[in-house]
Amino acid sequence: MFDNDLLTYLETFVTEERKQRFLDILQNRMKYLTVAIEDVFQMHNTSAILRSCDAFGVQELHVVEDRFGKRLDKNIAVGAEQWVDVERYQNTHECISKLKERGYQIIATTPHDDAQLLADFFPKTPTALFFGTEKEGLSEEVMQKADGFLKIPMVGFSESLNVSVSAAIMLQEITQKIRSSTVEWQLSETEIFEKRLDWTKKSIKNAEGIISRYLSD
Repeated sequence: MFDNDLLTYLETFVTEERKQRFLDILQNRMKYLTVAIEDVFQMHNTSAILRSCDAFGVQELHVVEDRFGKRLDKNIAVGAEQWVDVERYQNTHECISKLKERGYQIIATTPHDDAQLLADFFPKTPTALFFGTEKEGLSEEVMQKADGFLKIPMVGFSESLNVSVSAAIMLQEITQKIRSSTVEWQLSETEIFEKRLDWTKKSIKNAEGIISRYLSD
């Protein structure tokens, strides 16, 4: 439920430039495309993928932390964790189940020959891109439950790229295609309001104290 009065009140604590910046960014934010990463070992890779999600307007990142625990380095994310919603899962099954319940098709990223080339791919329905561990790639569970497979074409000796580099390349191309299409990819009015409120709170020192005083008046 909207609380426009609360948002209006909180926005008095931020600059006009910041308010407008939020509105501009939210016009390009999407949940139509999302990213899931499975047991990425190197913390800087998880953080770099998070930063790419922010840079290319992907609002949600799903992180499976089955084997290696929390893999987020704030020094590399450079504050992106404030602006992108990170959902954590204890195992791959939980992550896939939740995404499928929300209507996402599961696309496994893999260098295998039978995968579709990035240039030929367009997500006709809401899509979750899955990225795997640096050396082993995606688990058998993801490969078995995936609705499709996707790869970046390469012509050199290397068979694969660093996982965070792969994510950035795919996100840049796919989000550009989505925004140039007629699919309904933008956030809903409710989602935009919720993020405006969330980001405004995160921009204010002692926001909870300010809200408590507002509600008690």
